[in-house]
This record gives sequence, C-alpha cells and structure tokens, in this order.
Amino acid sequence: MDVGERLQRVRKSRGISQRELAKRAGVTNSTISLIEQNRVSPSISSLKKVLDGIPMSLADFFTMDMSARSQVFYTGEELPDLGSDKEGISYRLAGFNRQGRAMSVMHEIYKPGADTGADMLTHQGEEAGFVVRGMIELTVAGEARVLQPGDAYYFESHLPHRFRNVGEDECEIISANNPPTF
Repeated sequence: MDVGERLQRVRKSRGISQRELAKRAGVTNSTISLIEQNRVSPSISSLKKVLDGIPMSLADFFTMDMSARSQVFYTGEELPDLGSDKEGISYRLAGFNRQGRAMSVMHEIYKPGADTGADMLTHQGEEAGFVVRGMIELTVAGEARVLQPGDAYYFESHLPHRFRNVGEDECEIISANNPPTF
C-alpha cells in the first residue's frame, strides 16, 4: 500500500492543505510533504497523530476504498431510517454510506408527542435546522421555545438540549450537525 499517495488523496478529498494538516496534527509541513512523497515511512503512532488532524481513524485510513467514487445522489427509498418507531421519531441521513463524513444532514420527522427523551442530549459540535412543517419545542440550556414552519435554530451541541413535538401534527425538520453524531 502506498501510504503517501493515500494520505495525499484523503487530505485533498477533505480540502485540507499540507500546511493546515501539519498545524492540526502538531507536526512540521515538511513531515507531511515527506510522508506524501514516500520519502519517509511513518510509524503507526506518527501516522495516527497525522490522521487525528483530519480526523480519521487508522482503520478507516487503511480500509477506505480509494478507487470508488462517493455516491452523490440518493433517492428517498435508499435512505435508511435511523430512528425508532417506539419513540415516534424518524431520522434519515443524507450520505449515510459515505466514509469520513464531516457533517450530518438529516430529514427528521417527529410524530405528535414524540420527543428525544427525558434526559437532555449533549455532544460535541454545533447543530442547526429549519422547521418545515408542524411544531417542535426545543429546549437548550434550560430555555425552551416552540418553533413553527420557517423558524430555525443554531446552537453549540455541548449545551443540554431536547426536542419534543408539542403539536397535533407531525413535525418535519431539516437539520445539520458537525461533527457528525449519526
């Protein structure tokens, strides 16, 4: 396996310059350049440090099919439902089969009365969305607001949050979060 070429292809596919990757990984620009030119062969720990700057696991790096072109278009029938029927929530994820996604873009449906649970959600990153139809009560850091079609939200995901359909109809949301949590 050509580790240098693979690193260069992964880096470029993510739109990261050598300089930016070096900065993120805490190594010199020349280190990245030498690895990509196959003039040095990095140890596993050195390669892991570089891949942490992308971010990408060693497993994904070595198993990623570099010859395959990523799927661009998805029909509604192709998108698996990642939600739970018992919770009354449907999550359909664009790019569900794309390795190394940098974000999650989702089509969410909440049945009347459905919510994400009594426990508040927290995770790294940011999330945003638009209510397309219906109503959703969004609680973030203790502040609650009922959002209706055309309303939007944007918050840091480490803040405790919860979604709850307080309306009599289904609520539909188009959302995104980074880094991906689905």
